Amino acid sequence: MSVSRRTPARAIRRRARALARLSLFASLSEDDLERLAAAAREVRYETSAYICRRGEPGEHLFVITAGRVLVKHGARVLAYQTVGDVVGELAVLDHRPRSADVVAAEPTQLLALGGREFRALLRQGGDLVTQLLGVLAGRVRDTSARQERVDQLVRAYRERGHALASLDPLAFKPSRTHPELTLEHYGLGDQDLDGAFAVALGREVERLRLREIVERLRAVYCGALGVQYMHIDDLGVQSWLRERLEDPAYHQPLGRDAQLRILAKLTDAEIFETFLQRRFAGAKRFSLEGAETLIPLLDQAIEKAAALGVEEIVIGMAHRGRLNVMANVLGEPAARILSEFEGIDLDRSYGMGDVKYHRGFAADRVTAGGHRVHLSLCFNPSHLEVVGTVVLGRARADQDRIADRYGSRVLPLIVHGDAAFAGQGVVQELFNLSTLPGYATGGALHVIVNNQIGFTTPPEEGRSSQYATDVARMLQIPIFHVNGEQPEAVHRVIQLALDFRSTFHRDVVIDMYCYRRHGHNERDEPAFTQPLLYAAVAPREPIRVSFARNLVALGEVAEQEADDIALQSRRSLEHELERLRQGQLSQARIRSARGVWERYRGGAESDVPECKTALTREELVELLAGLSTLPSGFSAHPRVKRLLAARRAMADGARRVDWGAAEALAFASLLAQGVSVRLSGQDSQRGTFAHRHAVIHDASTDARCVPLERFADQGNRFEVFNSPLSETAVLGFEFGYSLNRPDALVLWEAQFGDFANVAQVIVDQFLSSSEEKWGRLSGLTLLLPHGFEGQGPEHSHARPERFLQLGVGDNLQVVMPSTAAQFFHCLRRQVLRRWRKPLIVFTPKGLLQHPCLASTLDDFSHDGFRRVIGDDNAPAAASAARLVLCSGKLYHEIDAERRKRQRHDVHCVRLEQLYPFPAESLGDVLASYPPQVPLVWAQEEPENMGARAFVREYLSALPQVGSRTITHIARPPSASPATGSLATHTAQQSELLDRVLAGG
Repeated sequence: MSVSRRTPARAIRRRARALARLSLFASLSEDDLERLAAAAREVRYETSAYICRRGEPGEHLFVITAGRVLVKHGARVLAYQTVGDVVGELAVLDHRPRSADVVAAEPTQLLALGGREFRALLRQGGDLVTQLLGVLAGRVRDTSARQERVDQLVRAYRERGHALASLDPLAFKPSRTHPELTLEHYGLGDQDLDGAFAVALGREVERLRLREIVERLRAVYCGALGVQYMHIDDLGVQSWLRERLEDPAYHQPLGRDAQLRILAKLTDAEIFETFLQRRFAGAKRFSLEGAETLIPLLDQAIEKAAALGVEEIVIGMAHRGRLNVMANVLGEPAARILSEFEGIDLDRSYGMGDVKYHRGFAADRVTAGGHRVHLSLCFNPSHLEVVGTVVLGRARADQDRIADRYGSRVLPLIVHGDAAFAGQGVVQELFNLSTLPGYATGGALHVIVNNQIGFTTPPEEGRSSQYATDVARMLQIPIFHVNGEQPEAVHRVIQLALDFRSTFHRDVVIDMYCYRRHGHNERDEPAFTQPLLYAAVAPREPIRVSFARNLVALGEVAEQEADDIALQSRRSLEHELERLRQGQLSQARIRSARGVWERYRGGAESDVPECKTALTREELVELLAGLSTLPSGFSAHPRVKRLLAARRAMADGARRVDWGAAEALAFASLLAQGVSVRLSGQDSQRGTFAHRHAVIHDASTDARCVPLERFADQGNRFEVFNSPLSETAVLGFEFGYSLNRPDALVLWEAQFGDFANVAQVIVDQFLSSSEEKWGRLSGLTLLLPHGFEGQGPEHSHARPERFLQLGVGDNLQVVMPSTAAQFFHCLRRQVLRRWRKPLIVFTPKGLLQHPCLASTLDDFSHDGFRRVIGDDNAPAAASAARLVLCSGKLYHEIDAERRKRQRHDVHCVRLEQLYPFPAESLGDVLASYPPQVPLVWAQEEPENMGARAFVREYLSALPQVGSRTITHIARPPSASPATGSLATHTAQQSELLDRVLAGG
């Protein structure tokens, strides 16, 4: 500090004039001003010099005449003050130590006014006191108002900064603006840029110039990364994300090792695509070119997840880039991929197989950090987004098996396309499963390869939302939009995303903007429909080239080093192709199942031995007793009490066992044998028709009791979930679950059987064909309530003809049990046999508690599931005038009507299993009837639906049918499954039964 020692009269008058210009001293007389000026000293401080120190007594106040000072509290900057501002006055007024440090921000000149003289003037009263109060109040008010406006600007950047982010690598569209991200919107201007304001950036509260605040916010929120997280209601989650995004450490350049790894992965991705293009020009591969950064993204996702404790990653993706991922992320040998382009089947697949970009693959990988992680890429047909539900189901199954309650050890990772993500409703269904008890996985990692086009449809024609990801905002999760040509930004995002998932056990979305170099496939010409866009794409160099050039310029990598990486990648592919073409790789049968699937098999049903499903009477009685017992003091609803009392009567033999009790017996007996049971569907805990009551509620407290849980004591468990009002996602989930839990009985129940129509894509593309296409087995059971009872077109018909049409090569089982015991044996057979095929059960609705479907305890303790049931209620076969074949509840209606009419010459045989068709069992029954007895197939469904056409084909091939005439009785052909009129239904049913029994 330097001080002027002499104060000439001229200098005093100059200082007095200067003081008079300040609002604080404007009311003083000329004499008072000169007296104050005479007592003042001119002082000068160099940069960083302390003018005042916190804790010292305040003897002077200072008027800044040149330069700028910082008011600080420790490391925090509280304010910037400049020419004309007064500092230090508060300590002078209250005689207390100074509360802050004042430091010269640059060479600064001030007038140091004596505190004694200043206080003497205040004691004189007059306008000086008023002026002082006005100055202090004005400063507080102005500072507060401007601070509030700056706070609003800061929040706007956090909420809207993504709107200005540089996300599109092509920069094809004009850059966007947003009024809330301008100074003018908040009444601020360039004159405020050097003003100091308090702001919480990262983990620290700082006092920064507005210019610096805006620069840092733009760098965080408007660069290569745009983040949406302010829609999250939990302030703790918001703060967690904000602190990390705004922390300068997050934006530090990556080290050389990380940069080299990214470069190597980008190189592998690019060389793989260009090699295939050169060697197999025009072959479909759904190239990743333009989005090569997906490979280092997935690579780092695996590395990071493994470091966080993940041991298994279940991956789902559509066809774009799939081959590249299989080669460069999962490590499938290149020769096996190349063999498919060469037309060589190295792994002889089951059945017809599938195209190369739909296949799955699994491998173990040891990460750079030494962690072992199992990677499993799900097979996927062209129904792009449906596979996400399968991924979730598989991940949940593995989590349940190893008791991974929070998903810390198993991670679902789903790669989406932008157009499909926005366009397909199953995505919303998938997100809706995210935190539901029966379907939560601890959060899935969603990666969108945003090509900014869907086949030939641009975003503005393919969605009504700003972003493809907007459906994901239904969850309390962050959405990261990132420029795919900024690999370092992508690298940082994947680290943050997985940290978020690990911390909060929620989904997280990464929307990676890129482009598609070719058309939808390599035979497509994109310039037909997007000429300007593809004129911009054509000259672009691969991201590998620009990334390598940048590293070379920064001195991180030598140019020769980058070239050597590319050369080695290319030579490796050339070598693999040469080995393949020279026949050095032998063909091999597909590997036999391992792990959880080692005990199970597919193939033909005839090759599988039967299993024992019957229980002793003592076992049945014990199980029924346990199922009908509630905890002491538990008060169930009166109707539930009656149901439990009925089950106790069943145990005593005083009452036959109804459908609901038979199901509970099947579940309880399997649980007692160490088998887990999982059932989900809409209202499945109670049962659509109030027949199940697997979860019982206390009528007074709503406490819950699950009687079946008491039978699960061997590490297994019983679970029943009320699913969301969804079919596609839930059925896809349960199919995925069944893929990884062949040891469990996994069931999905439709509220009404025809609701399965909504999930037909799961049935067609996965359930019925997975063994044929991919060699993957499933033991999933579908319970589809079916039967004509006058409830209208949408609640009558589960479309058995569709499932029967899909039946070929024993790929699935279709049954229509007619008694409770048959249902019991069928469910037990499904899991106790080592044969794993989907099971479709057409269950009754209105007759669930009817005596005609009920069975005696002996029916449960003898035999097993009967594929065909002869007519036990008819006299000898020789007396038959006609032989009626049917399935399901129709038998009971026919039987009741023939008793009423005393038509004992009409015999009725039940087909309990429709597929695989029980030719041998049915042939044995038919052989007992004289060859002249005519044969009738009867069904409730219209003639163009149901099993009529299916059964006719198989019947005609049976030798035992011989020359018998075959008549088909059904409702008239119809476009609608059933009538909406109860009166019409009753008339139709009566006519149908009349034709069956009267010979019509």
